[in-house]
Amino acid sequence: MIVSGTKWEDDLQRAGKSKYKALAKAIREGIVSGQMPAGHKLPPVRDLAFQVGMTPGTVARAYKLLIDEGRLEAGVGRGTFVAGGQRAPQPVVPGTPVMHDPVYEMHARAHLLSPKMPEMGQAALIRDAMHAVATETDAEALLGYPSRDSDVPARLAFAKTLSPDQVGVFTLDDVVTSHGGQNGIIMILQSLLRGPNPLVAVDELSYGGFRSAALVSRAALVGIPWDDQGPRPDALAMAIKEKGIQVFCTSAEVCNPTVLSTSATRRQEIARVAERYGVHVLDDDCYRLMGTAYTGPSYRMLLPELGWYVTSPSKSITAALRIGFAIAPNGWAGALMRTATFGSFGVSRLVTDVYAHIMAQPMLDQVTGQIRARIRQDIRAAVNVLGRYRMNWSEDVPFFWLDLPGGWRAGEFCQAAEAAGVLVKSAEDFSLRDGRSVHSVRVAVNGRVPHSRFLDALQVLRDLLDNPPERLAV
Repeated sequence: MIVSGTKWEDDLQRAGKSKYKALAKAIREGIVSGQMPAGHKLPPVRDLAFQVGMTPGTVARAYKLLIDEGRLEAGVGRGTFVAGGQRAPQPVVPGTPVMHDPVYEMHARAHLLSPKMPEMGQAALIRDAMHAVATETDAEALLGYPSRDSDVPARLAFAKTLSPDQVGVFTLDDVVTSHGGQNGIIMILQSLLRGPNPLVAVDELSYGGFRSAALVSRAALVGIPWDDQGPRPDALAMAIKEKGIQVFCTSAEVCNPTVLSTSATRRQEIARVAERYGVHVLDDDCYRLMGTAYTGPSYRMLLPELGWYVTSPSKSITAALRIGFAIAPNGWAGALMRTATFGSFGVSRLVTDVYAHIMAQPMLDQVTGQIRARIRQDIRAAVNVLGRYRMNWSEDVPFFWLDLPGGWRAGEFCQAAEAAGVLVKSAEDFSLRDGRSVHSVRVAVNGRVPHSRFLDALQVLRDLLDNPPERLAV
């Protein structure tokens, strides 16, 4: 029990629909009476829910109410404590990971903040590739800087994964390696932006990396709203004419976070606007999993003189191998290569050769297929558990977008979910500071969370959705 020597459990059974308030009242009385002193650790949400016969969502709401009152405090990986005191140090058993260890936290909680690939054999492929590179590479290559020629095997391997039907006609010289997809975005902006106060357009709800890349490239941001077909061409045209946009950063295949794709027709409309005003379009394709089909042509194909294409294997094979690829439009490869050289002298040959070796392995298709199968398993489970609520999802995308019912605001929903041990991202993480308020969350598939625990996390989210806070407008 949380509070001994009381009859609070009977009160909970008589509380009806206000059980979370009755539970909060019981905990509050225990704190005031001194039975739960400052620093006292409360049970995990699911443990207390089982103990008192409530849903985890109800217990999470009670904890959230008391956190808002300042009586409790909680944090990722720490648990929930009575506020105002020093927490007693926890005994550490030799060989047991400590709470602040991110590996321990990953397995101790349903960490659904960002997509993480399950291990389906790619670790063995990486080890084999590292061993092969270590034994086959001569001393000169191990000691020297990378060059434009040293990453040719990687660029060749990457080029084999592409089709001119999607990315347009390109040569190997148009491909520039980067330190991951995010670095590729930054390099493109640094190659393009001109003037003292450049402006970059992004999707109204978009990948936070676009904002970060604009920030380090000294650019301000303008949001472009979407409709059910994709970014609105009229809004983009207006932003270009009124504000002087130089680049539009978007994700035609998979918008992160909404999972939506821009229709083929809308891509052509956006391309016509960009061509009319001479605005570049950066197409980020990092979230389409390897082996899945394109839904339409990239802006690199539609805009041979203005379209850029960026991708990486981080969401299909591994995020540890920091390599990405950018395809420049006609006439821009030299500028992009200069940016890469000035920034870091290029990607290490150790990395590019490991990538090329992995891509040549016969087992790769089987491994990536198993990764896709695991992601599909989790997404199907999410649709089964949460399907009564409005969701955007695809079996081939490692996250889904969940609209919250009336009563929930995105920030407090995330806090309540965290109190229950489930970490998800608020829509606020994907919107501009002056953007419209959106009450939705993105839930990522974390392949390192066992499927059974993912199911438990989905149940926690459904309990919260089924029991939104009661509000009284004055």
